[in-house]
Amino acid sequence: MATTDANGAEEWAGTRLTLDLWHPNCWAIDATSSTDGGVLAHAIYNSPRTDADAPNSVNGLFTAFADTNEEVEELLDAIRDSDRAGNLLELKERFGRARDAPGNVVREFFLEYDPADMVCPTLLEHGFVHSAPVRIEDGREEWQVCFVGERTDIRDSLDAVQADSGAEVTVESMSSSGYAGRTPREQRLDTLTTTQREVYEHAREAGYYEWPREASTRELAEELSVSKTTLLEHLRKAESKLLDP
Repeated sequence: MATTDANGAEEWAGTRLTLDLWHPNCWAIDATSSTDGGVLAHAIYNSPRTDADAPNSVNGLFTAFADTNEEVEELLDAIRDSDRAGNLLELKERFGRARDAPGNVVREFFLEYDPADMVCPTLLEHGFVHSAPVRIEDGREEWQVCFVGERTDIRDSLDAVQADSGAEVTVESMSSSGYAGRTPREQRLDTLTTTQREVYEHAREAGYYEWPREASTRELAEELSVSKTTLLEHLRKAESKLLDP
């Protein structure tokens, strides 16, 4: 449900949630659980087959991301090897700017697969509207959704999603009212790799960005069991993404 204020700006009057989700028969969950890369799911397109005896398929637009070229290659190979994935077509040019996706290395691709393996229709059926690209890492999916019903019905609707799809769902965050999209800060944090975000958040919590500083780079490196050079490289890349206008 949406309302319009006096200035004509649309506001969301429902509930926003971040869901941590696992579901069976998913090529992206399988591939990211066995590699160090991650996947962003952007859009799905219907792709009916001419063979009447074969089920319809869908094509999705995805971004593969990781810290290195080798990790992205391993991820793409794992996707190609999945018996749940069809033809993978890698794009030669990226859509948008580099900071729109996490990872030091990003590669975009189309993938054909069986729509029966999708959990999105089940979420929609029970009132959860997808509001941002799905991020898949370490064998789990992060969904940003808006619930179109009453807040008191969320628990029953999540139970129904789990029963219908065999999914495991945990609510990571929930907020009432507000616009359905993500804040600029949340969007920028989402461009960080898992390692970059871990290093940045640890530095922030340790007081590295306070004045005067409450932690040195040497101390941070020791606490994270990495070299000082590696720590500074992760911080530099994280700061570049977060501060770039």
